[in-house]
Amino acid sequence: MPTGLVYSDRFLDHDTGPGHPERPARLGAIMDSLRTRHLLERMMPIPFGPADLKWILRLHDRAYVDRLQAACASGARMIDTPDSAICPASYDVALLAAGGVIAAAEAVFAGTVRNAFCVVRPPGHHAERDRSMGFCLFNNVAVAAEYLIAHHGLERVAIIDFDVHHGNGTQHLFESRKDVFYISLHEHPDHQYPGTGYAHETGSGEEHGEGGGAGFTLNLPVLPGQGDDEYRRLFHTKVVPALDAYRPQAVILSAGFDACRGDPLARIELTPQGLQWMTRQLKGVAERWGRGRLVSVLEGGYSLRNLAECAALHVEALLEPEGHDGMMAMKAGF
Repeated sequence: MPTGLVYSDRFLDHDTGPGHPERPARLGAIMDSLRTRHLLERMMPIPFGPADLKWILRLHDRAYVDRLQAACASGARMIDTPDSAICPASYDVALLAAGGVIAAAEAVFAGTVRNAFCVVRPPGHHAERDRSMGFCLFNNVAVAAEYLIAHHGLERVAIIDFDVHHGNGTQHLFESRKDVFYISLHEHPDHQYPGTGYAHETGSGEEHGEGGGAGFTLNLPVLPGQGDDEYRRLFHTKVVPALDAYRPQAVILSAGFDACRGDPLARIELTPQGLQWMTRQLKGVAERWGRGRLVSVLEGGYSLRNLAECAALHVEALLEPEGHDGMMAMKAGF
């Protein structure tokens, strides 16, 4: 089965204004790179439309959704925080992004594609239940996880977030639940926005109680200047063992590429090859426990050169045949 692709030129209509790091050119850099490397022709486009509002409202308050819609319609240039720039098209584009991720989750569950990469914007992992933060309007990965649980009855969905910024919104939406295991590797909150994601944040509620989420959040903050060696250590000692113990029925990635060295908003020194190795490990988890079901959703990454390289290597790993991740790891000596 192929790797699915979610993309639309409509995502470019979310106009964040001059000088904003989360700009339409990000998607252009990714798509140009996939095209130049002949990866697009190996992917299957997934048809999609705007998300049904019922899925948004399972996670976001109606008052926030209405407020966002009204702000966009009024021509406002931001919502809740200056970082969260909007334009008249932003509400509709955000609904389309969430709809694309839902469509990817459905295609992966149905077996139409083996896995999928969602080249969408605006990003989502900072979006809280009742407000926007950090460029994010609707929490795309959270909506996809909720869809798989509520529509398809999955009991264990893992969200792994390797964006350099902690996904505060995703954590807060699921921290009292055990049907979603949220794992985040990010630059230490003492040094990086949004100031959440300390190791002691592990979920809430009774660990074995009905609906309790204690122990189902794993934060792995990384100090500035760390790179491939530290991330590989964390994968070997924390991430993969925790996922294998959880046995997720589907894997969703908050695929931020801003932990790559040279990103203007971060001080982590991952290489594109290191990020590709991480993709292979997470793909292997999905193959072991979730029939290969993996949905990767674009979050951050603000160096266009880095973004183009990292996304291409990420897709190369997704396209590899089943079991290839283990062979590549052995060859690399990991």
